[in-house]
Amino acid sequence: MNTRAVWMLTFGMVAVGLLSPLHAQEAAASADPEVVKWSVITAGFALAIAAAFGALGQGIGLSAACNGIARNPSASADIRFSLILGLVLIESLVIYVLLIALILFFVKPFTG
Repeated sequence: MNTRAVWMLTFGMVAVGLLSPLHAQEAAASADPEVVKWSVITAGFALAIAAAFGALGQGIGLSAACNGIARNPSASADIRFSLILGLVLIESLVIYVLLIALILFFVKPFTG
């Protein structure tokens, strides 16, 4: 996949992520089923995108770490530390999205 396709895919995902909350901008006095539906759909898409790109980032990081350890075994401790730190930070971002999705699923903050 060339870099232009990656940039276009990234831009498309950002555009979808920024435009999907527009459906939940109306102030609802009661439990509007349309707002609840769109908040659940938005949370589902956000969770799917975060999990997909988090797994992709973890796979790329693990591949690079294995390659680096194979090329320079004496630096394996430093590479392993950096790998674990990077994996923890990537996974924490996915967990934050999971928390937001659970809030949208169960608390339903857009209802009055």
